Amino acid sequence: MRDQDASDHALGGLSRRSLLRSTAALLSIPLFAKVTTAWAEEKLAGSGEVVYFSFGGSFTEGAQRNVFDPFTKATGIKVVSVTGQNSEPLIKAMHQAGRVDWDLTTLTARAYPDMHDAGMFVPIDYGLWDDESVEGVPAQARFKDAVVGYLYAMALAYDQRAFPKSGPKSWVDFWDVKNFPGPRGLYATEAKFSCPPALLAAGVAPKDVWPLTDDKLDRAFEKLNEIKPHVTKWWTAGGEAPQLLINREYAMTAAYDGRLVSAINQGAPIKLVWDGACLNYAYSVILKGGPNTTNAQKLLAFMNRAQIAAAWSQGTGYAAPNTNQLKYLPADLSPLLAVNPENSSKCIVEDSAWLTAKRPDGRTNLDHLQERWLAWRAQ
Repeated sequence: MRDQDASDHALGGLSRRSLLRSTAALLSIPLFAKVTTAWAEEKLAGSGEVVYFSFGGSFTEGAQRNVFDPFTKATGIKVVSVTGQNSEPLIKAMHQAGRVDWDLTTLTARAYPDMHDAGMFVPIDYGLWDDESVEGVPAQARFKDAVVGYLYAMALAYDQRAFPKSGPKSWVDFWDVKNFPGPRGLYATEAKFSCPPALLAAGVAPKDVWPLTDDKLDRAFEKLNEIKPHVTKWWTAGGEAPQLLINREYAMTAAYDGRLVSAINQGAPIKLVWDGACLNYAYSVILKGGPNTTNAQKLLAFMNRAQIAAAWSQGTGYAAPNTNQLKYLPADLSPLLAVNPENSSKCIVEDSAWLTAKRPDGRTNLDHLQERWLAWRAQ
């Protein structure tokens, strides 16, 4: 996910009690080892290593603790984590150079088609997956050479201390500065996360938000003009938005769901609102020419086990796609995750195909959208 910030921001302003509660929660993470370890020891045992690229910080730490270490213990295969901001240009560079140093990574849905066509990935061996994995990961999330690795969303969140009785419930409320006063936050970098909420606030039905045709963009930017004076800071790093809520510098903001879940689990007084959240998918792929392809297949099969998917969601805050994980999740976590049907049904799924489609001038719709966004931000 190119939008993930790799840094691990401290959650300042939390009480000692909140931090102790957070530590207790980590220590009480269910031990998935018994059933899963026996299966992995039988089906996935091996040796050597597998190189996994991810985004560093709390994201990689959670994956390491909840998924990679148990995988190594069960199979004997070491997981080597390589971290950075954006996997896609690096994958292309390795492919062009004919030297691929990683085995397994994730990338955005919009980047996948061209890289697939270029033959950068190997087919996934679904024969290694157990029945609960195949049944739990929807067919539309499983491709020949890719599978949805996790879901991520840009959602509305607010400081519960600012609205102790009743907070905002939609993007319409986000734009309602009279009834819901206070400083706002929006993501600075990409227009695709701010134009859909603006259209919802303007009265466009969720099913009609995408594609972002020029007439809809005119309407979105007109609506954004209304809220722009109330955006006190345009955040750029994933950890900023929840931190600014905690610091009371925001009353409400758009923010990544995974960052919000992590903050809430640490006791932050934040409420996550799923209505109108912009939902995206990060695809897991095994790189063609990687040094440990067989081990990568085993790690991917392990990661998609229902119990391990639950462990991934707990460790990173971003939901793995296996819906069977819901029966293994703590009761207080399931309502916070995008994989919960009650939440995903309220989301607007990004039209990645439209973003990558070419316009008459040869540029992509995403290029056009970003150009308008940067010009508007500079006004």
